[in-house]
Amino acid sequence: MAAPATIQCCAPIAREPLAEAEAAELAALLKAVADPVRLRLLSMIGSHAGGEACVCDLTDSFDLTAPTISHHLKVLRTAGLIDGERRGTWVYYRIVPETVNKLGALFAPLAEPAATGRVELELLPV
Repeated sequence: MAAPATIQCCAPIAREPLAEAEAAELAALLKAVADPVRLRLLSMIGSHAGGEACVCDLTDSFDLTAPTISHHLKVLRTAGLIDGERRGTWVYYRIVPETVNKLGALFAPLAEPAATGRVELELLPV
């Protein structure tokens, strides 16, 4: 008779459930990045050399009008994911790490599983 198979379930990805206010805040951030253009803009700004990108560096990557790109940047800025600074004619955008890290923390696996995080189930042969 073969030894019973053991299945190990994964540890939870969160230490505790979200509070109502925290869930509302995270939902607003998720809504802001739920658009492919905004998600690309955020990644382009975050990965740009020097940690900031001029709007002039962003617009050529899209087949969209400048006002449409500006609208998407405004949504990201209103959500607190990016910040901008006008320098002459151009606006330079940079990631707001504290806000972006909130999104990352939502999906990052825990470094240490909770005490009840691993459950072993023993499957007996039928």
